[in-house]
Amino acid sequence: MPEVRSALYELTVARTKEFVRQPEAVFWVFAFPILLALALGFAFREKPPETIPVGVVSGPDGARLLEALKTSPALRPRLYAEKEAREALRTGRISLLVEPGSPPTFRFDPTRPDSRPARLETNDALQRALGRRDLLTVQEKKVTEPGSRYIDFLIPGLLGMNLMGTGMWGVGFSIVTARNQKLLKRLIATPMRKSDFLLAQMLARVVFLVLEVVALIGFGWLVFGVAVHGSLLLFAFVCLLGALSFSGLGLLVAARPETIEGVSGLMNLVMMPMWLLSGVFFSAERFPDKLQPVIKALPLTALNDALRAIMTEARPLTFILPQIAILLAWGLVCFAIALRIFRWR
Repeated sequence: MPEVRSALYELTVARTKEFVRQPEAVFWVFAFPILLALALGFAFREKPPETIPVGVVSGPDGARLLEALKTSPALRPRLYAEKEAREALRTGRISLLVEPGSPPTFRFDPTRPDSRPARLETNDALQRALGRRDLLTVQEKKVTEPGSRYIDFLIPGLLGMNLMGTGMWGVGFSIVTARNQKLLKRLIATPMRKSDFLLAQMLARVVFLVLEVVALIGFGWLVFGVAVHGSLLLFAFVCLLGALSFSGLGLLVAARPETIEGVSGLMNLVMMPMWLLSGVFFSAERFPDKLQPVIKALPLTALNDALRAIMTEARPLTFILPQIAILLAWGLVCFAIALRIFRWR
C-alpha cells in the first residue's frame, strides 16, 4: 500500500507541474472563462431595449406612415425608394418593410427572430395613429434585482462549461500526447498500476479546481454582483463532483486514440451536443419535450442545473440529488470503462 500511494502521489505532482508549464492551458482554464463572462455580461447588461429597424417605401402616403411609426419607441423607421427598400429587406438591414396602400402591405421574413415583434409594433403604431385606444392598461415592472438577471443565469453555465472543458481537454490531451510521444510505453516496465496513472490524471485536475472556481465566481461577484446564495459547502461539493465526472469522461475518450487529431475529433463529438443542449447560454427548456429526457441525462445539464439551484435558488442537498446521481454515474461508469479499455501504446 505505501508503494501504491507513493506512485499515485508522484504521478499527480508530475501532472500538476506539467500543466503549470503550459501557458496556453493556464489561459484557457483561468483567463478565457473570465473574459467570456465579461463580454457577455456587458453585452446583456441593464440598458434600454434596442429599436427595430423598419423601412417605409416612399410614395404618396409614405411620409404619413413614417410619422406614425416614429411615435413608437420600439421602432427605428426610415424612408426608402422602392428598389432600395427591397434590397434593405433582403440583406437584413431592416426587419420589416411597409408599402403604402389601402391597406398598407407588410413585407417581412417570418424566419427572422425580430420579424414578429417588428410586425406587432408596426401594426400597433399605425392603429394608434388612426385613433385606436387600448381598452386595458397594464402595469409593467422590470426585473433587475440580483439573482434574476441574465448574468446570474450565465455565470453557473460558464462555470459548468469550464469544468467540462478543462476536465476533458486537460486529461485527454495529456494522455494522448504522452502516448504519441511514446512516454506511456516506457511506463509499462514500471511497477505502477494502470489505475494509479488514471487516478493521478483525475486528481491533478482537482488541484486547480479551487483556483478555477474562485477566479470565475470571484470575478462575477466583484464585477456583476453575482453571489452564491446557497450552501458554500454544497456548492464546493458539486464543483468537485462535476470536475471528477468530466475527468472520467476525458479518460474514456483518451483511452484509445493515438493522435491529437483523433482525440480532438472525439472530444468535439462528445462536447458539442452539451454545449448546445445543456443550458450554458440559454435554458434547455427551449428544446422540444421529446428531447428533455435525453437532455436531462447529460452530465453538463445535471451540473448546470445543480449549480444554478445552489447559486440562485439556495436549494438544499435533497433538491439536487437527481443531478448528483447523474454526475456520479457518469464519472464512475466512464472511469470503469476507461480502466478496462485503456492502452499504453
